[in-house]
Amino acid sequence: MSHSFRLIPLLLVLMIGSAVAATPGGAAPEFSINDTAGKAVKLADFKGKFVVLEWTNPECPFVQKHYVSQNMQALQKEWASKDVVWLSINSTNRSSSEFKTPQQMSEWMQAKGAAQKATLIDATSAAGKAYSAKTTPHMFVIDPAGKVLYNGAIDDKRSANPADAKTAKNYVRAALTEATAGKPVTVASTTPYGCTVKY
Repeated sequence: MSHSFRLIPLLLVLMIGSAVAATPGGAAPEFSINDTAGKAVKLADFKGKFVVLEWTNPECPFVQKHYVSQNMQALQKEWASKDVVWLSINSTNRSSSEFKTPQQMSEWMQAKGAAQKATLIDATSAAGKAYSAKTTPHMFVIDPAGKVLYNGAIDDKRSANPADAKTAKNYVRAALTEATAGKPVTVASTTPYGCTVKY
């Protein structure tokens, strides 16, 4: 009985630690995920750079909104030109009917003219769960020291209408603009919107 009681605080610490791991100001969880070419990509590979993580799923109308409107691609290109690393992560579990193979994801991104550094296939959903990614899209901005600067929605227009992307306040752009200028991020956390991640 006494052994059980000693274990409970440890389990609570582990659960609480994982739940808050990707909150602003905290360390971004490390990961190693294969890209669409089968190459392992680690967050640690980009230490010293700003990194954007974009949770994605081509089946989701909210993801389609940002790619049909070219909003996501424009952001990817804009920040790639400023040496920001952009990684798109599909955490749809391989057991889901919405799962896309590496080839399918690569072809979809190419057809849309996407410009991220890599598209990662998180087929076991491990990275998505480590970040508590809730929706597609769900966005994270990480600083060069590996700390989370922003966690939340891409913008403030919570719809699947592509036309809304043009008039929305883009939280990711705002966070990157402030952070790369050496300023604190004014809005560091928002509630993400979109489709649930298919764990």
